[in-house]
Parts: sequence; structure tokens; C-alpha cells
Amino acid sequence: MATPSEAGDLRITNVTKRFGPFTAVDDLSLTVPQGSFFALLGASGCGKTTTLRMVAGLEEPTAGEVRLGERDITRLRPYQRPVNTVFQSYALFPHLDVFENVAFGLRRRKVREIAGQVEQMLSLVQLEGFTKRRPAELSGGQQQRVALARALINHPQVLLLDEPLGALDLKLRRQMQIELKRIQTEVGITFVHVTHDQEEAMTMADTVAVMNAGRIEQLGRPAEIYEYPATAFVANFLGQSNLLAGDAEGQSGGDVLVEAYGQRFAVPAVRARAERGPVFLGVRPEKLALVVSNGEVPAGHQSVTGVITDSSYVGVSTQYLVRTGWGTELAVFAPNGGSAAAAPLPVGGQVIAHWSPEHAFLLHREPGEGDRTTPELDTPDAVGAVS
Repeated sequence: MATPSEAGDLRITNVTKRFGPFTAVDDLSLTVPQGSFFALLGASGCGKTTTLRMVAGLEEPTAGEVRLGERDITRLRPYQRPVNTVFQSYALFPHLDVFENVAFGLRRRKVREIAGQVEQMLSLVQLEGFTKRRPAELSGGQQQRVALARALINHPQVLLLDEPLGALDLKLRRQMQIELKRIQTEVGITFVHVTHDQEEAMTMADTVAVMNAGRIEQLGRPAEIYEYPATAFVANFLGQSNLLAGDAEGQSGGDVLVEAYGQRFAVPAVRARAERGPVFLGVRPEKLALVVSNGEVPAGHQSVTGVITDSSYVGVSTQYLVRTGWGTELAVFAPNGGSAAAAPLPVGGQVIAHWSPEHAFLLHREPGEGDRTTPELDTPDAVGAVS
């Protein structure tokens, strides 16, 4: 097994995986820096799990290569790779107690000094005193910790996490997100985490790669992707966005001018991925604010008028749908500050939705695409709900 000093970045280069006529992963290239927490985020069927399985050696690429540092591992058997995987199902041995589950890999390699290493790993995952329990006597979160300890005790260069929190309830999942990040920071091992959960990826990962149809749509830090998405897909997959279909008319000063639904808007050029032609003008729901129809809009803000068609109280915010005069519905997340002045606005009320131009972004749009967008109100755990 390579020591950390001998390890290196995980590099996936021009990797394609086909299953008959279906291309699951399409000419994928990415680098996962050594010691980082990296997330592959995407919907079911986007190719993220297939990518993980190719790194693990459970699938062989149709084309391309996988390297760890200077070592080509593309054709190596799974047991020959310095990689371990933690699955959603945990895959613990039901007939073995916690100690023996964690010690399993060491016993297979005929390591003599086992007890101290097992105790160290159980301490890392905060399961001291659980050595004699069987998996059936543990909660879901405890079983997940045992699976982590069993993988980490082998000191892999890369730990692969395949939807590891998917079987847990919301509260426990959030606790485990914090724990996984703490453990990764302590051990310093490269974690590659596959998930469809946007909040999970943003909470834990240093870098997120958003996948769609076997390709990476955008890669970067969570805040960077959220605040400045590269495509309409990313804008609505990582969080939620209001996308107004319009046409960009070029730069004026430091702004790109946009005409949409008979109104004129401006977006800072530094936040524009297109300067001419069909575009989406995007604004996140929490960046919008509402005032009643005769209310005052702050100087410099841009706005549209509409009617509230739905209102949902979700704790941290009240989520509104506002139907504009041209039929598009905008989602607005208004923070609940607890003051009497922040009384909810009534459904059916005429309002003005406004935003600061620096919070908008501009994306390329195919002609005819998105002439009407109707966002759905998110659940309380959605990214955009946290103001």
C-alpha cells in the first residue's frame, strides 16, 4: 500500500463507458486533488456512479485511463488498487460484531497487531464501547460509522462514497454530513463522494462536479457554482433559480443589456456568460424581495410586478410563487425574522419582486427555450431555502 507521501491526485482522462448502444460516461476528464473532499453531483442515470465504479475497478472503461499519482490503475483488479468503497447499503457482515467487522480487512492481510488499530478507528468514528455489538443492534448512523471505520483502517489513498447517507433520515443525514467532513479533515485521505443531494454536496465537498448525461456541466467550489452557474441545468440542479427568457443586446459600460417580456434589464458583464443573442436572466429565489404594489423599491434595484399565487411557511423562510403579467411564475424566499413587521403577504395580493443587479447572472439560451418557466416550491432542506 502506498504511503500518503507516495500518493497523488486522482486523474480521470478521456474516460468513456458504454453499455451496448448506451453511453453512460462520455469522454470524461477531471482531476481530484490529493487530500480533498470531492463530490460528483447529479441526477440518477447521469453517470456519476459508473464513474465511481471505474475508479474502484468494478467497471472497466471503454476508453480512457484512470491514474493515481503516476500509477495507471485503469486495468487493475479492485483488490490491487489503493481504494476502498463505502456503499449506501453499508454491506456489514451481520454475523460479526463491530470489532470483527472493522478488523476484517486487516485479518485478510494477515496483520498481527489488530486491536490497537481497531480501537483507533472506532475512536475516530466515535464508537468506543460498541465493539461487541452486532450490526442489527446498531442504528443506521452507527452502522454507517462502522462501514467507514472498516474502509479507513486499510489506509486507502482514495475513499469512494457511493450515496452513503441515502438510507438515513433527514436529521441523522445532516449529522453525518458534519461527521464525514470532520473525519476526512482528520485523516487527510482523498474522499470522492457520489450523491444526488445538492445540500449534501455543498455541505461537505471542497469541490463539486455537476454531471449531466455522462458529462461534467460545471466544476468548482460550491459557493462559486451556486452564485455563478455555467448553464441553466446547473442553475436549477444546484439550488433553484428564476430564469427569465430574453435577448442580450451587448455591453453598455460595465453591464450587459437585456430585453425580456417588453422590459429592459442590466446584468454586470462579469456575471454574464453571454453578451448577445438568446439568454436566460437568472436570479436565485432568496435574492428576490417583495413589496406591495404601491411600495418603494430600493434605488438601483430592478423589478417585475405580479400576483402571489402560493405561499408556504417552511420555518427559515416563507416561500412565495409570484405570477408575472406574461405568465412566468417566480419563486421568492422571504426570510422569517420573527418580527411582527414581517407578516406574510396574502395570496392574490399584487406585489413587486425586486433584486440588486449584482445578484443576477446571465446564461446562454437556445432559441425558443424557456419561453415560460414555472418553478416549484422547494422543501425546507433545499439549498435556496436557507437565506
